[in-house]
Amino acid sequence: MRAVLETRRKAAAVRVEDLEAELERVRAALAEAEELLRRRVIGLEQYLEALAEADAPAVVTDGSSQKKSVGPRRAVPHRQDVAGTEVLPVDYQALMAAALEAGGEGMGARRAAVVLGWDSTSASRVEGARARLKRLVERGWLVEEKPGRFMLPAPERGAGGSGRPGGGS
Repeated sequence: MRAVLETRRKAAAVRVEDLEAELERVRAALAEAEELLRRRVIGLEQYLEALAEADAPAVVTDGSSQKKSVGPRRAVPHRQDVAGTEVLPVDYQALMAAALEAGGEGMGARRAAVVLGWDSTSASRVEGARARLKRLVERGWLVEEKPGRFMLPAPERGAGGSGRPGGGS
């Protein structure tokens, strides 16, 4: 009888070890699947954001200079082609409002990351914010008079500062 009980105990211990090993495999597979899901959600969000930016109206003055849309960069039109910041995507509008508040001192990339709701301690997020600010400079919306300090062009700084309490344009 003792031998039978000992055999059953050993079989149960082996079964427990097998189940624990399988549980670890399932946990690892679950962690991998969760990471894949997280990356796919981020990818989908980025795709939808790029798609929304690509669908933004592009202003063409003469019809002959229309270029094929390459991606989200087309969503930031050149300053001379439009009248106001309302044509910019929401993130860029927030950056423009923060630049207006910063006035002549300008705004740095770390502050821009905070404005965008990103982690300002993450170097990649700060660089992403800097890239957006540089894009606004390329398109004539901002100027970079001092390295790393982004601000509105001089005429708008003066006009924007006095018009801010009334809501501005």
